[in-house]
Amino acid sequence: MTISHDHDHDHDHDDHDHDHGDHDHHDHSHPHAAIEDHDAVTEFHLLEQAMRELLIEEGVFSAADIQRQIERQEMRTPALGARIVAKAWTDPAFRADLLANPKPAITALGIDVANTPALQVLENRDGVHHVVVCTLCSCYPRMILGIPPAWYKSREYRARVVREPRVVLEEFGVSLPERTEIRVVDSTADLRYLVIPERPADTEHLDEEALAAIVSRDSMIGTGLLSGAV
Repeated sequence: MTISHDHDHDHDHDDHDHDHGDHDHHDHSHPHAAIEDHDAVTEFHLLEQAMRELLIEEGVFSAADIQRQIERQEMRTPALGARIVAKAWTDPAFRADLLANPKPAITALGIDVANTPALQVLENRDGVHHVVVCTLCSCYPRMILGIPPAWYKSREYRARVVREPRVVLEEFGVSLPERTEIRVVDSTADLRYLVIPERPADTEHLDEEALAAIVSRDSMIGTGLLSGAV
């Protein structure tokens, strides 16, 4: 069995943030978990709906407020993250700032990340590959990657990528040498991650805009690799 990782847009607009510790795991081998039905209505969905209706009824916010927030969130797409990655590939000074102080560096690009959780930027490189998960819920850098894909929130991905990261990555089409260390990082309510994928070979002739065009959402989560074809 494999994780379903299609590329449609999941319109779940709640952050579902919870505070939980992060982990740094290496490669292990365990049996696969069953595939989860992403469309199943859970008690948490029902609780969220009831709470939302109650808060609207009590005047805490309006349905129009929610719609505005949804529209604002939908303006955030992986294209923002791709801009950041392309800049890091081409500007060593920006890359250094981004790794040391991500939010100020991103703000300097004109991307608003104020009032958002802390962000840590990790680099994939020869011998080391990072992959991001949220083991409790769906904490995700929405401010630069937009809405998380359905598979990112699935129980199967959240459980299996920690236990057997190499197997899960293979299911995404990511085949890594045995010598490559796989580091699984766990997002929390207070800390999110952005992965800078390895720059593909033979892309020295491309400018930032062209480089950004080859950066995929999955590569910034660690579940995708890039090619230089443009």
